[in-house]
Amino acid sequence: MIKNFYFKALVLSGGILCLGGCSSLMSHSGGKEGLYPGTRANTQALGDSETSWAVKPLVILDLPFSAVMDTVLLPWDMYRKDNSLKSRVETSEKQNMKINSVIPPAKTL
Repeated sequence: MIKNFYFKALVLSGGILCLGGCSSLMSHSGGKEGLYPGTRANTQALGDSETSWAVKPLVILDLPFSAVMDTVLLPWDMYRKDNSLKSRVETSEKQNMKINSVIPPAKTL
Protein backbone atom coordinates (compact mmCIF):
# COMPACT_ATOMS: atom_id res chain seq x y z
CA MET A 1 0.00 0.00 0.00
CA ILE A 2 2.73 2.45 0.96
CA LYS A 3 4.82 1.36 -2.03
CA ASN A 4 1.89 2.10 -4.32
CA PHE A 5 1.48 5.57 -2.77
CA TYR A 6 5.16 6.42 -3.31
CA PHE A 7 4.99 5.23 -6.89
CA LYS A 8 1.94 7.42 -7.61
CA ALA A 9 3.57 10.38 -5.91
CA LEU A 10 6.75 9.85 -7.93
CA VAL A 11 4.85 9.62 -11.22
CA LEU A 12 2.76 12.70 -10.40
CA SER A 13 5.71 14.82 -9.30
CA GLY A 14 7.76 13.68 -12.31
CA GLY A 15 4.93 14.63 -14.63
CA ILE A 16 4.59 18.05 -13.04
CA LEU A 17 8.35 18.65 -13.33
CA CYS A 18 8.38 17.56 -16.98
CA LEU A 19 5.41 19.74 -17.86
CA GLY A 20 6.46 22.68 -15.72
CA GLY A 21 8.07 25.56 -17.54
CA CYS A 22 6.83 24.44 -20.94
CA SER A 23 5.84 27.99 -21.89
CA SER A 24 9.37 29.12 -21.15
CA LEU A 25 10.88 26.33 -23.22
CA MET A 26 8.54 27.02 -26.13
CA SER A 27 9.33 30.73 -26.02
CA HIS A 28 13.07 30.12 -25.96
CA SER A 29 12.92 27.73 -28.89
CA GLY A 30 10.84 30.18 -30.92
CA GLY A 31 11.64 33.67 -32.06
CA LYS A 32 10.61 35.54 -28.92
CA GLU A 33 13.05 38.19 -27.86
CA GLY A 34 13.60 39.80 -24.51
CA LEU A 35 13.78 38.80 -20.89
CA TYR A 36 11.35 36.35 -19.29
CA PRO A 37 9.52 35.43 -22.53
CA GLY A 38 7.76 32.38 -21.04
CA THR A 39 6.41 34.34 -18.10
CA ARG A 40 5.22 37.09 -20.43
CA ALA A 41 3.51 34.52 -22.66
CA ASN A 42 1.73 33.05 -19.63
CA THR A 43 0.48 36.42 -18.41
CA GLN A 44 -0.71 37.31 -21.91
CA ALA A 45 -2.59 34.00 -22.12
CA LEU A 46 -4.24 34.69 -18.76
CA GLY A 47 -5.33 38.17 -19.82
CA ASP A 48 -6.52 37.12 -23.28
CA SER A 49 -10.28 36.73 -23.57
CA GLU A 50 -9.89 34.12 -26.30
CA THR A 51 -7.97 31.71 -24.07
CA SER A 52 -10.15 28.73 -23.24
CA TRP A 53 -11.38 28.23 -19.69
CA ALA A 54 -9.81 24.76 -19.79
CA VAL A 55 -6.35 26.15 -20.56
CA LYS A 56 -6.23 28.89 -17.92
CA PRO A 57 -5.71 26.50 -14.95
CA LEU A 58 -2.83 24.90 -16.83
CA VAL A 59 -1.33 28.32 -17.48
CA ILE A 60 -1.66 29.20 -13.80
CA LEU A 61 0.04 25.92 -12.89
CA ASP A 62 2.83 26.56 -15.39
CA LEU A 63 3.47 30.20 -14.41
CA PRO A 64 5.82 29.64 -11.42
CA PHE A 65 7.76 26.93 -13.26
CA SER A 66 8.17 29.20 -16.28
CA ALA A 67 9.36 32.02 -14.03
CA VAL A 68 12.00 29.72 -12.52
CA MET A 69 13.07 28.43 -15.96
CA ASP A 70 13.25 31.99 -17.32
CA THR A 71 15.42 32.97 -14.36
CA VAL A 72 17.75 30.03 -15.02
CA LEU A 73 17.94 31.01 -18.71
CA LEU A 74 18.38 34.74 -17.98
CA PRO A 75 22.13 34.80 -18.80
CA TRP A 76 21.38 33.17 -22.16
CA ASP A 77 18.65 35.73 -22.87
CA MET A 78 21.04 38.56 -22.14
CA TYR A 79 23.72 37.01 -24.35
CA ARG A 80 21.77 35.93 -27.41
CA LYS A 81 20.73 38.07 -30.30
CA ASP A 82 17.51 37.06 -32.00
CA ASN A 83 17.99 36.41 -35.72
CA SER A 84 14.72 34.62 -36.38
CA LEU A 85 12.73 35.42 -39.49
CA LYS A 86 9.98 36.99 -37.40
CA SER A 87 12.32 39.43 -35.67
CA ARG A 88 14.00 40.40 -38.95
CA VAL A 89 10.62 41.12 -40.56
CA GLU A 90 9.51 43.15 -37.53
CA THR A 91 12.74 45.17 -37.63
CA SER A 92 12.29 45.81 -41.35
CA GLU A 93 8.69 46.90 -40.81
CA LYS A 94 9.74 49.34 -38.08
CA GLN A 95 12.35 50.87 -40.40
CA ASN A 96 9.79 51.18 -43.19
CA MET A 97 7.34 52.89 -40.85
CA LYS A 98 10.04 55.40 -39.86
CA ILE A 99 10.78 56.14 -43.52
CA ASN A 100 7.11 56.40 -44.46
CA SER A 101 6.39 58.79 -41.59
CA VAL A 102 9.04 61.21 -42.93
CA ILE A 103 7.88 61.12 -46.57
CA PRO A 104 4.99 63.56 -47.10
CA PRO A 105 1.84 62.15 -48.73
CA ALA A 106 1.43 62.61 -52.47
CA LYS A 107 -0.78 65.46 -53.63
CA THR A 108 -3.81 64.46 -55.61
CA LEU A 109 -4.92 66.50 -58.58
